[in-house]
Order: sequence, then C-alpha cells, then structure tokens
Amino acid sequence: MDLTTHYIGLDLKNPIVASASPLSRSLDGLRRIEDAGAGAVVLQSLFEEQIAHESLALDHYLSVGTESHNEALSYFPDADSYDVGPEKYLELIRSGKENISIPIIASLNGVSTGGWTRYASLMEKAGADGIELNMYYLPTNVNVSGAEIEKRYLETLDAVIKSVSIPVAVKLSPYFSSTAHMASCLAREGARAAVLFNRFYQPDFDLEKLEVVPSLEFSRSYDLRLPLHWTAILFGHVPLDLAITTGVHTHFDVLKCMMAGANVVEIASELLHNGLGRIEEILDGVRGWMEEFEYESVRQMHGSMSQLRCPDPGAFERANYMKVLQSFRTPA
Repeated sequence: MDLTTHYIGLDLKNPIVASASPLSRSLDGLRRIEDAGAGAVVLQSLFEEQIAHESLALDHYLSVGTESHNEALSYFPDADSYDVGPEKYLELIRSGKENISIPIIASLNGVSTGGWTRYASLMEKAGADGIELNMYYLPTNVNVSGAEIEKRYLETLDAVIKSVSIPVAVKLSPYFSSTAHMASCLAREGARAAVLFNRFYQPDFDLEKLEVVPSLEFSRSYDLRLPLHWTAILFGHVPLDLAITTGVHTHFDVLKCMMAGANVVEIASELLHNGLGRIEEILDGVRGWMEEFEYESVRQMHGSMSQLRCPDPGAFERANYMKVLQSFRTPA
C-alpha cells in the first residue's frame, strides 16, 4: 500500500506527523519518533516569552559595567550580530538533522509582531525543513474587535514569511468568525498550510481552596469532528495544504482525515497516553482497511468525502442542522 503524502513541499513516507509535545524536545525523543515510523515531526514549541526573556537577560549583561571605563565598551559583542534566544532549541534542530532522516518542522509560538518573529530565520539556518507558526492567543479584551485579531495574525505571519524561504504552516484557532475567509487570507500572505485546530486549555475551579487551577486533558476521537468538518469545507476552496491536529487516535480517524482532504494528521495525545508504538499500530490499521476496500494509495482517497466532492454538500451546511434536529425522537 502506498501511504506516501505531500505536505508543505515535503514528501512524507506516511501522513502521521508527531505533533509538538514533550516527546520531541530532545534528540533521543526525535530518534524514538523516527524509529516508531512517523512521517515527520513537529518540535516542541519555542515560545515568544522564552525569546523575550533571553533577550532581556542578554541586554542586562551587555549593559552592566559599560559606563565604568571607555575601553570597557570593546569587551562586549555587537548586539546586532548576536544570536539572541534559546540556543538549545537551535542545537536540537541541528543535531536532529544530523541524526534522523524524517523532516523536522520547528514550532514558533506567539502572537505579537515583535522581534521574536525573526527567530524563524535562525530556525531555518539551523536546518528546519519548515515552520509551524502557532499563534496561541485568546482575546479577552472587550475593546478588541475580530478584525483587529485577524490583522494581528496576518501581520505576524507576514513578518515570519519575510524572514525565511522554508515553508510556513499556521496553526489556527477554531474561533474565527469566518474560518474560510481567514484561511484564504493566510494563503494570500504566503502560508503553505493551515493546521486545524489549536486547543485552548481551559482552567478549572477548586471549590475548597477557591482557586483557579490549570487543567490538561487529552483529546478524544470525538474532538475530531470540528477540524474534520472544516477540513472538508476548505479542501479545494483555498490553496493550502491541510493538517488535522485534534482528536486523531485510531486508524479510522486517520482515514476520515484523508477523505476530508487533510494532507497529514498531527498526533500528540494518543502518543503521550499510549506510547509511540501506536504509530505503527495505526499505520497497520490503515493498510488493512485499504486492502479490504481496494485502495492502492492514500492519495486515491484524498478529499473524496470533502464538500467539494460530496454528493450531498448540504450535509456540511445549515440544511443538515435542521435535518438532525428534526430526526430526534424522544424515548417512548
């Protein structure tokens, strides 16, 4: 069975990408991901806040003592040519490229248009095959409009695109007022792919301590429905590759994603919960299903269940909403 796929200009041996997670934060982790059979890997994210922190620390040490004597100025490096930022992340990219053969996609997490976006060029120089721009931003200011949020995303993307020649994918939130329009804007700005969707981790309340506490829960296959829906709608309507990154846990989930129009699936929760051995188990399930239903390649099924090719496109729209409500019957 031919499981190969094409994503952001990269040829992958199969559509399973190990998503950004603690599994990809070390060279040993990258080796284990490749040995497990993944088609590519997204590194654990480098955050805007990390880069800002390193920059402030560097500025402090470059400034301390410079007024003590005129000659002291010559002891310090030129800030304009100094590589600011977490060097360990760049070293992971470099060592990864030397030791594994699957594509390495760096993950840059932030939302402002500050100088941190230039760090993308350092990722490229270190050897990254692509960049996943993860703009994790939850708008809580009542005075900030949806149009302003979209403008911020596009300005950030523009800054990254201008600093690199490698492909850039954008990990999107599901909360845009017009997801299709936003995807189209990303394509016009030069993005190569949309990754659907970012998960916003919701805090919980501790009623005894009266505290807000962080809460991290793994996704479930049920969570696949939202990105599956939008992938099927966007396929063929926007010039972007599509990746699904929420709710992929089984080979059935992978097959659904391919038929909706996804080029790849990004998996984290399933691997964190049940181990990297799940990659080969899922791929075996995909191969078995393809053999049973006489599919020769993943590409053969690509987008076959999308809105563009569906005999009943109304199933993706409001008409289906009314049908579902009308079909409900109360128990006798």
